[in-house]
Amino acid sequence: MKNYWGYQLLLDCSGCGEGIKNRDVIASFVKELIERIDMVAHRDPVIEFLCPGDDDKAGYSLMQLITTSSIVGHFIDATSTAYIDIFSCKTFEITTVQEVVDKYFTPTQMRVTFLTRQAS
Repeated sequence: MKNYWGYQLLLDCSGCGEGIKNRDVIASFVKELIERIDMVAHRDPVIEFLCPGDDDKAGYSLMQLITTSSIVGHFIDATSTAYIDIFSCKTFEITTVQEVVDKYFTPTQMRVTFLTRQAS
């Protein structure tokens, strides 16, 4: 892999299981993900239930700082969808991320977008 400044993985997951509705499952997911992709967490993750009463948006959101950038997730209850973004200046294995997502959220479909980031 060419040396870029940063690597960004975006996963759009549909048909997810009940794990997206459970704060403890989301916390376990991000903890295992960090270990499996060899990153270092910076403090505890922020996991909050947002947009209560707004059925098409309500669900948990996750923000985990890592020493090389961040892991962000948005989990929408009504549509059983998950949107997960990982940005890091350290490389990581896309297939490993997919395995961890499959384990915790069992999506029926996963759209993968991978970007390399370079200022010039």
